[in-house]
Amino acid sequence: MINITTLENGIRVVTEEIAAAQTVSLGAWVGVGSRYETRSENGISHFLEHMAFKGTTTRSALEIMRQVEDVGGYINAYTGKDMTGYYVHLLKENMPVGLDIISDIVQHAAMDQKELDTEKGVILQELSMYKDRPDYVVAQNFDATAYADQPFGRDVGGDPEVIRTMTSEKMLAYMHRQYTAKRMVISASGAVKHDDFVARCMALFTDVNTHQGQACEPAVYTGGASYVTQAHEQVNLWLGFEGESYDSPDRWTAKLLATILGGGMTSRLFQEIREKRGLVYVVRALADSDSDTGMFDIYAGTGEKEAASLMPVMCDEIVRLADTLTDEEIDRAKTQVKARLLMKSEEISSHADHNARAILNYGRVISDEEILKTVMGIQKCDLSVYAKKLFARKPTVAALGPIQNLMSYEDICSRLKG
Repeated sequence: MINITTLENGIRVVTEEIAAAQTVSLGAWVGVGSRYETRSENGISHFLEHMAFKGTTTRSALEIMRQVEDVGGYINAYTGKDMTGYYVHLLKENMPVGLDIISDIVQHAAMDQKELDTEKGVILQELSMYKDRPDYVVAQNFDATAYADQPFGRDVGGDPEVIRTMTSEKMLAYMHRQYTAKRMVISASGAVKHDDFVARCMALFTDVNTHQGQACEPAVYTGGASYVTQAHEQVNLWLGFEGESYDSPDRWTAKLLATILGGGMTSRLFQEIREKRGLVYVVRALADSDSDTGMFDIYAGTGEKEAASLMPVMCDEIVRLADTLTDEEIDRAKTQVKARLLMKSEEISSHADHNARAILNYGRVISDEEILKTVMGIQKCDLSVYAKKLFARKPTVAALGPIQNLMSYEDICSRLKG
């Protein structure tokens, strides 16, 4: 059962008690991520996530880790474009320990300059590690091309030059400005009692700023091409179109279409491009959403010689999709979506994350039943109409590697017009 309470300071608290659970997953989710940063702050949200574990005004970094691991718990965090999550998973009797630590790190982070300077090196190593991965680099090039010259298109990890010049004063000022009560959701799932959890939250979360946080810049899809020649064994390729926001009525239509096109080993792209022609090892399609935009994208990795044949086949599969949909593949895609949704719902930690995200994005928790009702109600004509609309939009193409044989952006655009 899901219960939601809004505290007097504006923080929303959501719990989901799960019968027979012996553990509890809980955390604080803040509706702020990299898209809230200015260019001179790029990477500060991610850096702040790192620094939250480097000590508070009452706990050292080692004390935080010891207190969690002494009770067999697990603590972690993540940063995205539009939110940051701090969470812990532990035995039910140790819930007060976990909640106390989470409340401490999101309210009383010390931001010691010495610790901050040490962590700079860690983050710069992390960024360097990703720069050695062509699939990661081309994904960043794709985002920067799809949303050119704006926060939404920048790397969540940050700009190395910004990271090098980061100060504790700047970090604390950003946290004060953006980590506000109305943007914070405290979520727990598993062996948890709502009234008890709310009472503990009321006692612990008393130092959260209650002013209005600074809004983010709206995302404006631009599209275009990024072709980068590098001496790699493979061509890493992304092709995408602006997709659907969280509140779009076509959101789940897009997800079904992505499943049909490239969501598994029976998908059209996998069968035609890998199984039949042997042009790639991996090819997949995804439809992701954000508050005011979304992305429908296709990723493939191919060889230098195979690159010439890949894009014509991919474009032809996209063009013919709307008029050749079958009842069999639509039913299969619906079952795949249902299975993934329900399999994920069996993970206790996924409930806390899902519920917090839903409240930040929709203002309420959307049940699996409601989602499945929407998915199962999508008809062939809905998918066909949406496919024609989607693929008429301006594409984004990002390619990295030995790309001399790859079809040009102009020819891709022409081929997609049929």
